[in-house]
Amino acid sequence: MRLRRKYSMTRHAEFSLTRQKGQAKGGAYLVLSTLADEQLPHHKAGVIITKKVGNAVTRNHLRRRVQAILAKHLHRIQGRRYIVTVIRWRAPEASFDQLEADWLKQANRLGILDTTP
Repeated sequence: MRLRRKYSMTRHAEFSLTRQKGQAKGGAYLVLSTLADEQLPHHKAGVIITKKVGNAVTRNHLRRRVQAILAKHLHRIQGRRYIVTVIRWRAPEASFDQLEADWLKQANRLGILDTTP
């Protein structure tokens, strides 16, 4: 499953605003930041991954994994908000399930997931 293009953050200002004014929680493999903005037409999500994590193949593989996690759970997020996921250096060691569990744990800690089934 892939995150649709319209949900992607593309402007540096959106990333900066979310990191500076939003809330953030960190886990073993990633840091999740969020900023509510009811003026958005829908959620916007972005992934930050530095060269410290690995080569381009590794970084793109992790980016695709996180985008798949976002696509899977984006409908469960409350309100309209910016969501930034920062990948940590330990992430290449994690399986998809471990990354998803860490992302969901941080989202629950931030209180952004809708708990109704």
